[in-house]
Formats: sequence, structure tokens, C-alpha cells
Amino acid sequence: MINWVQGIFVPTYNEIKIVETLNDTKILNSIKASLKTSYTYPDYRDLVTNLVGRESTTGNDKSEDMVEYTKLNDKRMKRWDKTIKLTDNSLSRLANFKGNVTWIVITESWCGDAAHVVPPMAKLAEQSDNISLKLVLRDTNEDLMNQFLTNGGKSVPKLIMVETETLEVVHTFGPRPAAATKLVADYKAKHGMITPEIKEDLQVWYNKDKGQSTIDELLTMLGV
Repeated sequence: MINWVQGIFVPTYNEIKIVETLNDTKILNSIKASLKTSYTYPDYRDLVTNLVGRESTTGNDKSEDMVEYTKLNDKRMKRWDKTIKLTDNSLSRLANFKGNVTWIVITESWCGDAAHVVPPMAKLAEQSDNISLKLVLRDTNEDLMNQFLTNGGKSVPKLIMVETETLEVVHTFGPRPAAATKLVADYKAKHGMITPEIKEDLQVWYNKDKGQSTIDELLTMLGV
């Protein structure tokens, strides 16, 4: 088990047990297989833009609704790529990270949360030589996705942080930052279901947050 000190991740006892459970042969093989078909962030952005031009989408569901979501998310990512900023504090924290990790992010172009969460991931990774960002598609990496479910569901985006040299799983993140997760959970507890209203509320939250909660939680995950 990797012990990270002064900017290097130090897991709690429970996190150690979770990570030990995750690091079996099946998961290692799934990670290796997914990396063979992974995208860099620039390549992923090109993929999504090209799909928009062809009136298509990633994933098994090529319905008109999914195509429209991909169009919307392409616009969202273009906006976030231009506007998300790393504060001086965030840059200082990032500079203190001394590990060497790969962030494998399971995603799909139609996913609204991914359109808001993946750009800040990319912004951090591009500022650090110690972080490699790889994006993989959920529906073509089912074995990997099934190892990292959220409450039993195939929710994306899902970031799997592995030690680059050994591919040992050391942490996960997603599909949303904590505050956004609570917003949705509280609404569902009150109303019993997800409705268009909470989706609008979530969009407003992301717009106000400007990626900063995702950035902060990822830096915390790095131990800085």
C-alpha cells in the first residue's frame, strides 16, 4: 500500500481495506484494457465535437435525446475550457503533490454532470507533470464500470485514481462533488424522484460553483 506524506495520499484504515479489495486481478486487467482505448482530454474534446457534426453521440443509445445532450454538453465544455480558473491557492496546493498518478475517468458525451466535472479535472492535470488524465467510455468499458458502481448504478463521470507505475487503485471520485450530490439527494428524499426542476437547480449550482468544488475535492484526494 502506498503511503503519501506531505502532499502524498495517506489512506485511513477503512480506505486501506477498500483499496485492498479493489486491487485484484480482475480490476487490474480491466484497467489495462481500458487504457488501451483511452483518450487524452484534447482527443476526447475532438471526438465530441466531431460527433456533434455528425449528429451522433458516444454510448450505445444513439437516440435523438442523447444526440441533443451531446450537442449541449459540447457547448458547456467549450465554455468551461475557457472560463475555469485555478486560484493561486489551488496552484500552490497542486505544486505540493509529489506522487505520480493516472486519473482514469469513465464518461460519456451525453452526460450532463461530466460536461461540468471533467473540464476542471483536465485543468488540474494539465498543470501537473505528476498527473496523467485518461478518459474512457462507459459503454465500451463495461467490465471496468461494473467494478466502480455508485450505489449500484453506472453513474458517470467516475474518476479512478491509480498509481501510474503499478496501476494500483488509491482513490475514486464522482460522479459529482459533495455539495451537488447532497443537493440531488435532498431533493430526491423530499420528492421521491428526479424531476426537470432539480436538473435546473443542479445546472444553476454548477454555473455558480465554476468548477471550484471539484478542484478542491480533487486536491484533497491528492492529499494536498
